[in-house]
Amino acid sequence: MTSLEGLLWYRVEPSTEKTLSLEAVNSALKTISYPGFSRDIVSFGLVRSVDFREGKALVKLAITTSDPTIPRQIKEAVERTLLNVDGVTDTVVELAVSAPKNQPVQSTVPEPTGVPGIRFTIAVGSGKGGVGKSTIAVNLACAFAQLLKEEPEAPGVGLMDCDIYGPTVPLMTGLSGRPEVEGDSLVPMQRHGLRVMSMGFLVDDETPVVWRGPMIQKTIEQFVQNVSWGRLEVLVVDLPPGTGDAQLSLVQTVPLSGAVIVTTPQAAATNIARKGGHMFTKVNVPLIGVVENLSYQEIPGTDKRFFPYGQGGGEQTAEALGTDLLGQIPLDMAVCQGGDAGEPIVITDPESLVGTQFRVIARKILDRLRTAQQ
Repeated sequence: MTSLEGLLWYRVEPSTEKTLSLEAVNSALKTISYPGFSRDIVSFGLVRSVDFREGKALVKLAITTSDPTIPRQIKEAVERTLLNVDGVTDTVVELAVSAPKNQPVQSTVPEPTGVPGIRFTIAVGSGKGGVGKSTIAVNLACAFAQLLKEEPEAPGVGLMDCDIYGPTVPLMTGLSGRPEVEGDSLVPMQRHGLRVMSMGFLVDDETPVVWRGPMIQKTIEQFVQNVSWGRLEVLVVDLPPGTGDAQLSLVQTVPLSGAVIVTTPQAAATNIARKGGHMFTKVNVPLIGVVENLSYQEIPGTDKRFFPYGQGGGEQTAEALGTDLLGQIPLDMAVCQGGDAGEPIVITDPESLVGTQFRVIARKILDRLRTAQQ
């Protein structure tokens, strides 16, 4: 090694070590949730700066709260978490605490309890478009409604279409027109035992929605907070494909009970579905499981199956995400025809193979949600 190479070695090595340590510290901070929320302190914007010097992690936080216990809880969580990071031997956590504007200092930050009257809120996402996510969401919601009919005095089921740019829930549920307004709230439209709200009810069929992120966030907030949902056992949220504004806005607005990931068997879908699943885990939303759509087609008159999109994608996705495969929905033209006609197959043919599979999946989800809440 020449003297110049030696000089470069000693200059680069400490910088690389510091960079790796900073990355580890930042990653650890993303695992710390704001007290009472599913969202982490980094995505909440509380972390102002992070540094690492000779084994010491230096973190500056800015917290807006009138609850004096919150800063202490966050500080202790940061110190405890960072001391478990390799290479960190000491921590310095500086807090800048301010009270919310236009609120008395004595007031407390309300804990997120979701939408009043709604027990569970689940998101149905895919990461990728074209996998039948809305079809799964609509039929699952109908399956929940059928299962709850068997329970005396059970609350209802809601379906919230958060696909702002391409809402298809109105078509699939056979609903049209404009929702009524009572006071400051919209009244969900109802059909098939569901209470439904969608952007499709608020714009003309030929009118494109050309919005930026803040407008999407405001709309989702209104769908959650300014709709008279009433008492619901489950609110099913149909998300648009991707991991963008709509998903993050929903997580910011209401604590989700969990998320269901939809995929088809082929790699083009499963690779993106895994990214969608990881998005939920990064914002501390539990994954309920994976549903594989278009899994196979039964050959009439035989006991054989045809796999037009391959096999094993759903199982691989569930395994990669550390969750379970909830079920496989076969390819059946009746599903497509029912969606186009506004008559979901769970309603028109509940005893069919597809209808039965949807109810099995819905029962699994409902049981897991209730067990987790106990």
